[in-house]
Amino acid sequence: MINKILLFAFALLFGASNLSAQDTPFDISQKIAEILIYIDKAYVDDVDNTKLADEAITAMLEKLDPHSVYIPKKEVEDANQRIDGSFVGIGIRFQILKDTLLVVTTIPGGPAEKVGVQAGDRIVIIDSKNVAGVGISNTDVREKLMGELGSKVKVGISRRASKKPLEFVITRDNIPLNSIDASYMIAPKIGYIKLNSFSRSTTEELEKALKELKAQGMEDLIFDLQGNGGGLLDQAQKVADQFLSGTKLIVYSEGKHQPKVELKAGVRNNFENGRLIILTDEYTASASEIVSGAIQDWDRGLIVGRRTYGKGLVQRPIDLTDGSQIRLTIARYYTPAGRFIQKPYNDVDAYRKDLINRYENGEFMNLDSIKLPDSLKQETLITKRTVYSGGGILPDVFVPLDTSEYSDLYKSISRSGAINSFSLEYVEKNRTSIHDKYPTFEDYLKNFNIDKKMMEEFKKYVMKDNEDIKFEAKDLALSEKLLKLRIKANIAQDIWGYNEFYRIYNDSNEIINKALEVLQNGEYNSTKLAQRN
Repeated sequence: MINKILLFAFALLFGASNLSAQDTPFDISQKIAEILIYIDKAYVDDVDNTKLADEAITAMLEKLDPHSVYIPKKEVEDANQRIDGSFVGIGIRFQILKDTLLVVTTIPGGPAEKVGVQAGDRIVIIDSKNVAGVGISNTDVREKLMGELGSKVKVGISRRASKKPLEFVITRDNIPLNSIDASYMIAPKIGYIKLNSFSRSTTEELEKALKELKAQGMEDLIFDLQGNGGGLLDQAQKVADQFLSGTKLIVYSEGKHQPKVELKAGVRNNFENGRLIILTDEYTASASEIVSGAIQDWDRGLIVGRRTYGKGLVQRPIDLTDGSQIRLTIARYYTPAGRFIQKPYNDVDAYRKDLINRYENGEFMNLDSIKLPDSLKQETLITKRTVYSGGGILPDVFVPLDTSEYSDLYKSISRSGAINSFSLEYVEKNRTSIHDKYPTFEDYLKNFNIDKKMMEEFKKYVMKDNEDIKFEAKDLALSEKLLKLRIKANIAQDIWGYNEFYRIYNDSNEIINKALEVLQNGEYNSTKLAQRN
């Protein structure tokens, strides 16, 4: 019997919208079943029924709201990995360089590291099949190296220090996907944590990071949610709970078929005291907005950056019988002060172009360009500061987008991927000498500089594969400092990891720099907050 979800999808394409209000799902199913049979028996050409069904379901959900989506069976596992906070694989971070699969780094404690795979190794054979020089893609690599928990994969490796190929049999295992990219002391007594998503492991990771930073003398915290597109609702509650005392309301949700549900603070209070700044930008969405809204509504800390994305809808994953999945919007969520921050979506085209329109309207440069009616005004719960509903969370301290170093040259180089590949090749050739000269990251941070000779090598590298990129003196003068910072940060990432990348690259982030300024110049303490220290 045809799956009912499939039938509803076809209803969209074949006129179910014209059915009367009295038609039941069964009536619709019967009608669509007839049409499917006619297509199968009488249509002039062959039809890919699976593809037709996928497109129909996708189209149907698009009529509901922008965040109700269909995920085909083959994509469900990838879609769930970020939420689950892990995947099954061999535990390497790789990059395809000159048609060769290069191990950038191994995951500490992971299967590959345990058997002796090293950063800089080139994987040339996987399960007796050559993968070097054959045009292998990132998708091919994931398909070959990921698999069932406990299954084995045999890899052949070429290593610079070894004349003979090396062979390893690796048992696949659960590999964590960390939701914290960076955690370090960014200034005396000021900690910094960058969170990239809200997955099942987020709370555990955050608690660990907070404890480690407090042990290093942290009194104030910059919590970076820039670019964080959200994730699990319960993790948003638990993250906000780290900062809010008592049983304060964090978020509530309700929908047509879901009664009002309130999520409150409880016992996970690892940073109730201390000055707190949340960093946001136009890509901060969903669960990130829940945390930002709760902190702002309770006057617990300051939001620094730019207006957030504006997603106030809750999705529930629903598994279908064929292994595919829909993520259906089941409720709206509201901040503690009752704010609904979802931006309008009645015009789908305008919704999709919202960020482009914000940029063109000058919002990224000037807060005054945002025109919000008085009807959206609300107040925070303790000090009665003015905040707004609709269209995201407005920051307490606005930071314009800094494009002063973004010349056309820099944009072209960034799009080409040359910064990443040049840095990776540099590390591959100089890994041992870098380690010898800079035994620790601190040594590298203080003493490694990109000199004129290295910049000339970089320019030649870029132009070799990108003849259309011209190093005009004016553009280079504008962007050279940023290019050097990116290269230095990328080299650090390839040798040490993401945490070290951000320790270098954050120097160029205008929102982070403003947050430090707010904490250090007295602006934070002069703001009308419920808690200032």
